[in-house]
Amino acid sequence: MELKAVNQASTYIIQSQEEEIKRIALELHEGVNQNLYSLYTGLSFLESGIKEPHLKSYAKEMAVLMERTIQEIRLLSVELYPNTLNTLGLLSAVKSYSKSFTSTFGLLVDIESNGEETVISESKSMAVFRVCQEAMLNIAKYADVSAASLQFTWERKSLKIEIIDTGKGFNLKEVMEGRCTGLAAMKERMLLAGGHCHITSESGKGTTVSIYLPIQ
Repeated sequence: MELKAVNQASTYIIQSQEEEIKRIALELHEGVNQNLYSLYTGLSFLESGIKEPHLKSYAKEMAVLMERTIQEIRLLSVELYPNTLNTLGLLSAVKSYSKSFTSTFGLLVDIESNGEETVISESKSMAVFRVCQEAMLNIAKYADVSAASLQFTWERKSLKIEIIDTGKGFNLKEVMEGRCTGLAAMKERMLLAGGHCHITSESGKGTTVSIYLPIQ
């Protein structure tokens, strides 16, 4: 009974966090980013009417900086909360994120999908997305590789995902004993979603994160 209460509390905390993250992401996308875009178009218009070369050059530099800032906020918004998760599904959300991930870290991500994609609830989809996101960020930070792969396997009653890199790897026991909060959070998210996350790694031989989620 006590374990059930702990799980319910953990689920409530995660759901509350996700709702707040969603609110911030939407505000960045629909509020801040829209305002910046209005400023960018206004600055570009002013630049076209400037005659002095040095002022025109300065205005152009500011417009380029504004455009870059808009792109960065757009990427941050996607990282915080992928809008495509509800509209196009988990696979599309992961593919969209992988594009921004490659743009940011220069690490190529090959995504394969086998079987027919099944509609998953928002809470479960978000749990899987967060685990994929954390795994990819760990690869970028620690694996020292230029590419990684994600393999989706859709079955009638389950979804399996393997996130694989052939990088530096690590001693899993030592890392877990060191209370690595990232890996522990990945496992906890999947447990709360009704699935599980298994991590295997060996120094010099890479890492595999295996996700399993019952669908029905």
